Amino acid sequence: MFKKIISAHNITGEIMKKAIRIFDLALAVLCAVIFAFVAAGQTVVPSEVTTFGGQNGSFASLYTLAGDGKTQSVNYQNGSTARQDVRLLGVVPVKTVSVTRSDVKKVYVSGEVFGIKLYTNGVIVVGTQSVSAGGKKVNPAEDAGIRVGDIIVSINNMDVLSSAEVTEILNDNNGGDYKIRVSRDGRYRTFTVKPVYSEREGCYKAGMWVRDSTAGIGTITFYNKEEGTFAALGHQVNDIDTNEIMPLLEGEAVKAEIKRVQKAKNGTTGSLSCEFCDEVIGQLLDNRECGLYGAFARISEDAKLYEVAPRQEVTRGRAQILSTVEAGKPQLFDVEITRVKYRGDSGQKDIVLKVTDEKLLKTTGGIVQGMSGSPLIQNGKLVGALTHVIINNPEKGYAVFADTMLNASKNIK
Repeated sequence: MFKKIISAHNITGEIMKKAIRIFDLALAVLCAVIFAFVAAGQTVVPSEVTTFGGQNGSFASLYTLAGDGKTQSVNYQNGSTARQDVRLLGVVPVKTVSVTRSDVKKVYVSGEVFGIKLYTNGVIVVGTQSVSAGGKKVNPAEDAGIRVGDIIVSINNMDVLSSAEVTEILNDNNGGDYKIRVSRDGRYRTFTVKPVYSEREGCYKAGMWVRDSTAGIGTITFYNKEEGTFAALGHQVNDIDTNEIMPLLEGEAVKAEIKRVQKAKNGTTGSLSCEFCDEVIGQLLDNRECGLYGAFARISEDAKLYEVAPRQEVTRGRAQILSTVEAGKPQLFDVEITRVKYRGDSGQKDIVLKVTDEKLLKTTGGIVQGMSGSPLIQNGKLVGALTHVIINNPEKGYAVFADTMLNASKNIK
């Protein structure tokens, strides 16, 4: 009997030890998961946040802005900034962020296609060319150190603003050197170009191709009536040859009409083909990484007033884009937001989305050139603007946060 009691006691002890080991393991796993989410939150959640209307909000329903109660209950002044905690599921502290509180912001959301006429601040070198001289090939511009993408601002101390001026100066030469001042990566440099005599053309050549303007189409995202500005594209306008951002001197946004749609296919970018109209929508003032901005001449009669959502309100799930893909007014099309990068470090790729609307897929094959800037609507608010298509899968694309474009529309030149 005594042995049976000891045996039962030992079995109970073993069960308890096993239970404790399981509990310890589960606790360790739980702590590891919490630690992983906290570490991820420190990376994912931005250090600066803007809230409109005094609301806090959450990041993907996991990371929540959680004030101390007092901060949320007091009246705040527009533009005031405070420090607030971000917590995992509203409980576990993750990081402290700077929260700028602002009044609710509303803009007139458009979705209309428009034409872009842009003139550069300086003249872009889009190519260099070898010249046949004395039986050999010589590239004067390249040998001097000039590169494709350089922006020529002056030649022999004379400012140049157009390719015609550059051509006129370079053609008026009897073999003398040129002092060419360029802007490269935000710094100015001066190079000495020694032109060579082209026997075939009977004149001296510097061996450069230049451009001073570009044209294209895009979509207007919104009109900021308070600032008298408009925002479009969601990304910068780049030179087609150099892929460098076009340094904007001046430009016009004009009304455009869609004439044809080239459908997108896997590996092939589709496009909207438009005809420019004489009606000027506005003057272009700034070409930035997060969009093209200007002063509007009028607000489209089709534009509707929407509240701008702060980025922490953007969530994965159903949404809509407002685009013009055929003659007529902008239309809403269904999409699904599949990923959100709250830090905004990716610039034009803060949001990943997928087109789910069968009508849009039938018309365009997905996202095509010309749709950049199409407003992204979720829960009745403007949350972003379409920027890029994923070429190998045109049903998918990227968008930039609306609050990024709103801030840029307040600070244009």
